[in-house]
Amino acid sequence: MKSIIPSKLLFFIIALCCTVSFGFGQTTLAPGDIAITGFITDNPDEFSFVLLRDVDNGTKIKFTDKGWDNAGYFRTSPSEGVITWTAPSYLECGTEVVIADIGVATGGTAGGPFSSTIGTAIETDEGFALAGGPDLSDQIIVFQGDLLTPTLLYAVQFRGTTGWTNATNNFTSGVPAGLTDGVDAIYYTGNNDNGSYNCTITSGSALILADVIDQNNWYITNSNTAANRPVLGSCSYTCDSCTTTVTWDGTSWVGGTPDLTTGAILSTNYNTDTNGGSFSACSLTVNNGATLIIADNDYVEVENDLTVDLGGEITVRPYGAFVQNNDLGTVTYDGLIIVEKENAPADVWYEYTYWSSPVQNETIEYGLAETEASRIFKFNAENYLDIDGNDVDDDGNDWQWVSGTTVMEPGVGYASTQNSIIFGFPSDQITYTFEGPFNNGEIKVPVYRNDTAPTNDNNWNLIGNPYPSAIDAQLFLDANVLIEQDLTGTDYSGAGFTDGAIFLWSQKSNYSAANQGNEVLNFSSSDYAIINGTGQTAGGDGLMPNRYIPSGQSFFISMSDSAIPISTDANNVSEGEVVFNNSMRVYGNISGVDTNGQFFKNSKKNTATLANKLGINLTSDNGVFNQTLIGYIKGASNADDGSYFDALKNLSSGSSAILYTTIEDTSKKYAIQGKAINSINEDEIINLGFKTAINVATLYKLSIAQLEGDFLTNNTIYLKDNLLNKVHNLSDSDYSFTSEVGEFNERFDILFKADSTLSIEQNQLDANSLKIVELDNDQVQFTASKNIASVSIFDLLGRQLYEFKGNTTSETYNVSQLSGGSIYIAKVTLSTGAIITKKALKK
Repeated sequence: MKSIIPSKLLFFIIALCCTVSFGFGQTTLAPGDIAITGFITDNPDEFSFVLLRDVDNGTKIKFTDKGWDNAGYFRTSPSEGVITWTAPSYLECGTEVVIADIGVATGGTAGGPFSSTIGTAIETDEGFALAGGPDLSDQIIVFQGDLLTPTLLYAVQFRGTTGWTNATNNFTSGVPAGLTDGVDAIYYTGNNDNGSYNCTITSGSALILADVIDQNNWYITNSNTAANRPVLGSCSYTCDSCTTTVTWDGTSWVGGTPDLTTGAILSTNYNTDTNGGSFSACSLTVNNGATLIIADNDYVEVENDLTVDLGGEITVRPYGAFVQNNDLGTVTYDGLIIVEKENAPADVWYEYTYWSSPVQNETIEYGLAETEASRIFKFNAENYLDIDGNDVDDDGNDWQWVSGTTVMEPGVGYASTQNSIIFGFPSDQITYTFEGPFNNGEIKVPVYRNDTAPTNDNNWNLIGNPYPSAIDAQLFLDANVLIEQDLTGTDYSGAGFTDGAIFLWSQKSNYSAANQGNEVLNFSSSDYAIINGTGQTAGGDGLMPNRYIPSGQSFFISMSDSAIPISTDANNVSEGEVVFNNSMRVYGNISGVDTNGQFFKNSKKNTATLANKLGINLTSDNGVFNQTLIGYIKGASNADDGSYFDALKNLSSGSSAILYTTIEDTSKKYAIQGKAINSINEDEIINLGFKTAINVATLYKLSIAQLEGDFLTNNTIYLKDNLLNKVHNLSDSDYSFTSEVGEFNERFDILFKADSTLSIEQNQLDANSLKIVELDNDQVQFTASKNIASVSIFDLLGRQLYEFKGNTTSETYNVSQLSGGSIYIAKVTLSTGAIITKKALKK
């Protein structure tokens, strides 16, 4: 636990004491803590409201028909007024109140005095009267405080045709500052004088608010007859949607076992590892003095609201998960909430980890306290410009340093290295702690593209999982891909802004001056693992993504060039957004996969694994690792379908060697390629491209990394080397080869039927089964377990220098053309047809 926690807790205690009330008996409300549930503008005027949280005796809430000026204040008008309602006692959440103009009923005129079914309603600023009649509109705006410095809580506007505009007369209004139309402000369309909520949902404060704000759930009428006039205050509300409540007493659950219909209260400590294990609840309250620990591989699932009382604590271990299902569920936070995360294993302190915060209002200096303060960066997508198409920012101002006081924004990614002083003491894995109320519900994150660049570039944005639980990558893609076809072949236009691929930093190679980039030393971009609608490929460290993005993990996406932006600024930078919501959140073990157990240095059913998929690895004896994937997916074609099916290989990889596939009529290189599902058959040919800048003797190897689907598992997979005019059975063994520096797009093909005109290479044996001994006078002896049929000698550029014949288990040849100190590759074919490839040095 971080040493700063007590001081942070003290801050919250002080803040709590300073902000709880305006004065004695006054409860401070927030937007959405109250909702208007009815209005009648035909005399006598009435309106009703429901409290969506408990309020203390003496709490004052004000209602005005004054319109809101978009300049940031109420419009001044002598013919509009304010009603101040005062709670007569402590009132529970769900209390509904009706306020009525009784001036007409007592023989006076409209405009008061006013009655209230509970408490008192006094016109403290005269002139309150709801306008009704043809082409007239009016509003009720709810607030606390005074007219000059109000705390705005809720707003409705009704009748007329203008909607929310601006306060230019008595009948118009803008959306009050801090409120959002459709969330805590609503405009009721149509020329109707009267309306009331129809009580479709009456339990759960968040659910009530979401339902009341929808006009479809209202009875709206222009009639004021006794038969048709709405009856206000006719609903019976309860803010607790949980049918029963159970309590943990330290030994057992009292009242039953919690589930999604049962509220749960922790009156004392609960540890999922040592007590009752993971659990689900309708709501959860952690009492003063109680601590909840969610252990690794465990979870707590809450349908609606979480409350952590002052003195209560929640700690989520690095691979634990806390999930809220309801996007409108609240997190009431007076105690302490901590989410722990561990960085992935690192070889050196300057390896980067991509982070995102699972809690609100955490700062860099506390959340990433154990990192190197001078190496914490935010990716500024608005600055990213790549006109030459090499996936590198042209002017080098995309990564920007952030200070310790920077607040980590929900859904935004940050990159940092470990602290060089503490790295490795005692471990290269360090536990980081994020403290604050859990992020929950729908979270929208801005994404950008620079439209000065070409329209076929990548528009990189670093975003992150904002929740204290893993999210399903497929569900994220479903919600955020611009145009998508699902795996049943159904076409639909998504509302998203992304190209449809997720890039996870998965570092293996060290930085190098030879790698492309805008710094003196750059890491290799081929170290990214990729997830898209077709499948996934491993990054530089060889770790295969499991299609779940853990808590605390950030990743790159690209804003689509085809997306219609929300806005475009004067610098030609366009803005879109990605959306996270609770439906994406997952926990526990799904189909044998630990959803929150994979952290990169970087429906719960995985429908993307139903198709035929073939992954090919490229490795070498000096550390190369690269991967490509081909998937035959419903909805994909054999053309370029965009990143959701066809994810491009990042080409800013400098000195690394890469493997990719190609598509006819385009020069692009693909890390993942989706193909038409009906195109897989015995005559199918898959082209593999290979590129290397390695200029030292290297022994490369191609191998099968993934194999899924009936066709691929029931057919032999062959690799054809067009340079050597040979076919190799890749299903039986890996294929080793050498190469000179360059790009080779025609050398390798994947086949499913052997070419009868070519010989098929048999199994390759392990290099340890071949012994190479240098003798005197340029003589080299080759010894194997079976008779040697032939030996081929290649130089570091892949050129064949010798080809010898043999017929015994030990053969000696003269290699005088090889100079001293030179490295060569020996390829030995045995009499059985098996092949051994080994690298050696001539002294």
